[in-house]
Amino acid sequence: MSSTVHAPGALVDMGPLAQLRAGQLTRRFSQLLIGLVLYGASLALMVRGALGLSPWDVLHSGFIRHVPITLGQAVVLFSFVVLLFWIPLREKPGIGTIANAFIVGLSADAVLMVLSQPDEAWVRVLLLLAGVVLNGLATALYIGSQFGRGPRDGLMTGLARRTGLSLRLVRTSLEIAVVLIGLLLGGVLGVGTVIYAFVIGPLAQLMLPWFTVDLTTPARPPRR
Repeated sequence: MSSTVHAPGALVDMGPLAQLRAGQLTRRFSQLLIGLVLYGASLALMVRGALGLSPWDVLHSGFIRHVPITLGQAVVLFSFVVLLFWIPLREKPGIGTIANAFIVGLSADAVLMVLSQPDEAWVRVLLLLAGVVLNGLATALYIGSQFGRGPRDGLMTGLARRTGLSLRLVRTSLEIAVVLIGLLLGGVLGVGTVIYAFVIGPLAQLMLPWFTVDLTTPARPPRR
């Protein structure tokens, strides 16, 4: 009998125990942590750029206008709200899913505490662009660590699998919905939101092969 063979460099859908047994834990845990911290930092850069937020952060920014919590706390809260929708979709959370729910929001708040909003327009543009690029890098790092999808990514893939619709259509529909809800709540929309929507997918797709940890398992020779 041969063991399971994965294509080199492929993303593998595994449960938490299988993720721990897959090997290269030191590199993968380090990459996961760095990716999630950078993801939160990228959100903070876009906030301080004040030229528009990512679609989900439009929702978060609108929500915190009505409740006494920080943006990062809203990110954590909505992560667990989204995870409730995983239940009927029968999505299985991984180690990275739970880590994502906590670390991204905490990292965003930490950076927001030490980074103030600049007055110069060109600096704000740089913060926006840096935030978008950093977000693409962070996405590639944490997904490539092979510890599972984040809550929002899992919602998109779960809906696509259950409905039979394309992932692109599901993602676009979800992001339009959260932007509209965020706007109704008073969220921040701007040119940065449009740039993010068009650029983040290609950026993450470009960078993901650079950081995807190869979990290829050599096939065992057949027993004689």
